[in-house]
Amino acid sequence: MAIKLLVGLGNPGPEYEATRHNAGFWWIDELAHRWGARLAHDRNYHGLVARVNSPMPGVDGPVWLLQPQTYMNLSGKSVGALAKFFKILPEEILVVHDELDVPPGQVKVKQGGSHAGHNGLKDIQAQLGSQNTWRLRIGIGHPGDRAEVAGYVLRKPPQSERELIEQCILKSMEALPHLMQADGVKASALLHAKPQRPKPPRPVETPAATPVPVPVPGAELPKS
Repeated sequence: MAIKLLVGLGNPGPEYEATRHNAGFWWIDELAHRWGARLAHDRNYHGLVARVNSPMPGVDGPVWLLQPQTYMNLSGKSVGALAKFFKILPEEILVVHDELDVPPGQVKVKQGGSHAGHNGLKDIQAQLGSQNTWRLRIGIGHPGDRAEVAGYVLRKPPQSERELIEQCILKSMEALPHLMQADGVKASALLHAKPQRPKPPRPVETPAATPVPVPVPGAELPKS
């Protein structure tokens, strides 16, 4: 079963644009750029929407890109409206979101599972009546104190963490062929693979030096 709807979660408005909670929006922006798609507001689906008829080789269109503009807690209102109208099953949806339990610079893929307190996922699962969507979890790290989570996700990450998140977004694009085919095993193998260590250079062999005859007192030297 192939993916027909890709959803990036976040909050609308310039005040939230660069916050950790908008990592899903950053991912959709990168994908739209690569596919040459233009996101436009559609009030029927309460979000920014793009239809891509020929997304990539081996993937049949149309495929939909969606950034809900409902604010995070009501993301399901947007996802549910589009999925219901186009008869898209939960198993055909990939939701991209920020993940507290994954450090910055890492990204993980899974299908289903609890929303673990993520209000965007919680509302999507409630509106769809299912936990079976695919999820691409972009690591933002945890503040270390549960009481600080609400403020943490709504703040901008330091530049070093933002760069790590952007690097993992670019890395995840390499797994798109597998993600679009809902092949979690192959996508995970690529996303979680560690770079191979470079092999040490082979030692350079130097030719052995030609021995020089040492004259011995009283001995005749060889004639040239």
